[in-house]
Amino acid sequence: MKLVRINDLNYDPALFDTWRTDTHIDTMFSTKGGLPKATNWMVTGDPGVGKSTVTLDVLSNCCKNGAKVLFISAEMNQIDLYLYVERYPKFGTLDVLFPQDFGTGCPKEILEDQLMAGWDIVLIDSFVEVQEIIKEECKMTGKASEKWLLDLMYRHNLGNNNTDRFTTFLNIQQMTKGGTFVGSQRLKHMTTGMMEIKFDDDNNEERYVTFSKNRRGNVNKRMYFSLDSVDDVSYDFDRFKKNEELQELKKKEKIKMKESSENFDQLFELNR
Repeated sequence: MKLVRINDLNYDPALFDTWRTDTHIDTMFSTKGGLPKATNWMVTGDPGVGKSTVTLDVLSNCCKNGAKVLFISAEMNQIDLYLYVERYPKFGTLDVLFPQDFGTGCPKEILEDQLMAGWDIVLIDSFVEVQEIIKEECKMTGKASEKWLLDLMYRHNLGNNNTDRFTTFLNIQQMTKGGTFVGSQRLKHMTTGMMEIKFDDDNNEERYVTFSKNRRGNVNKRMYFSLDSVDDVSYDFDRFKKNEELQELKKKEKIKMKESSENFDQLFELNR
C-alpha cells in the first residue's frame, strides 16, 4: 500500500466546483451550494414519499446545467418509466440503463463498460437491487457483490474512466421494516451524505428532505417540498427560512439564559 501526504497532492480546482440544480435543495447538499463532485450519497425514505422523483429531479436539473448524467433503473422498467415521464416530461431526456434488459450478458462487464464512458452524476435506483443482480448472475456472496460495487464507485470517484470525470453517485437504498439501514459499515463510511426523504409525523400529507449525515453541508435541517406541480419538485424555501430564524432565536435565548445564570452565580458568590 502506498502512503499519501495530502500536501503532496494536486487537484484541478474545478474538482471542487458543484453541480447546481438551481433549486433550493442546493443549499442542503453543500455549504457551497449544489451537488459536489466525486461524492457518494445514500437516499432513504418512506415508501411512496418521492425518493425517485426527488433524485430524478436533481439529476435532470444538473443535466440542464451541463452535467453528463446516467440513471440506472433497477426498480422501474421501461413501461413504468414511460408512464412516469407523462407527469415529469424532463425525465424523458435522460440516458437510462435498465439492468432488467441485460439478458445473458455479465452485469459486471455491462456496468463497467457503461461507466467507463465517464459520467458526472449517476443515479442508482436502487443500490441493493443492483447488488442483488450482480450477486445472483455472477454467483457471488452479498458481501462480495457489495464490495465490487463500492470499489467500482470509488474508481469513478477518482476519475478513472475514459473522460477523466470525477463521478458522483446518488444511491437510493432500502430500509428494513424496523427502519434500519440496509448495508455494511463500509457502505456507511464511504457515504458522503445520508439524504432522508420523509413524511411529516404530524401531517402525512407533507414531505421533507433532511440530511442525517453530510460531510459537505449541514445536518438535521428540513426542506419541505411538494409533488403537486407538473414537471418540477417545488421546495418551500420560505418555510425553511422561518424555521432557521426560529432556531437562531432559540439559540440566542439559550445563550442569554446561560449568561444570566452565570451572572447570578457570580453575584451569589460575592454576597456569601
